[in-house]
Amino acid sequence: MPSAIERCPWCGNDDLYVKYHDEEWGKEVSSDTVLFEFLVLESAQAGLSWITILRRREGYRKAFAAFDYKKVAQFDERKIEELVQDERIIRHRGKIASTVKNAQVFIQIQQEFGSFYNYLYSFMPERKRIVNSPKDLKSAPTHSKESDAISKDLKKRGIKFFGTTICYAFMQAVGMVDDHLDSCSFKN
Repeated sequence: MPSAIERCPWCGNDDLYVKYHDEEWGKEVSSDTVLFEFLVLESAQAGLSWITILRRREGYRKAFAAFDYKKVAQFDERKIEELVQDERIIRHRGKIASTVKNAQVFIQIQQEFGSFYNYLYSFMPERKRIVNSPKDLKSAPTHSKESDAISKDLKKRGIKFFGTTICYAFMQAVGMVDDHLDSCSFKN
């Protein structure tokens, strides 16, 4: 008889959260488009719960041109005002406007480093992902020296709504960090 699947307790029994935990969280991402998607989503999360954003993910996909950062970088004031009225997303004007600015900075970073992925991993020890072994949620980190450095550098470059805690959550989401609990069946 196969053993039961163990998951990190933060995903609970919510089907969307479970699917995200099992199929995405902590899996390495190298695609700049997907990295931009999580930059948008994690920035939108600032001050909110992740499930709130996850439930609106498709709305964000439609509102932000399927996370095409080149298109988003071209959004003008009229488009920003249109998005402020869009009920599919969090209608926070500052976060919406910063998404446009963040797309512009994202492109500048790509030009400088060859890809956003290369930029991110330039902060990682030996350019490898970090694997932690938290025993429980209380012992799981909420930031690291890498997230501190990345968020500080991104802020200097003009990225908004991406402090160290949000940056660390981003790093977990895109597999730069594996923080699945030791007891989790999905520990990589």
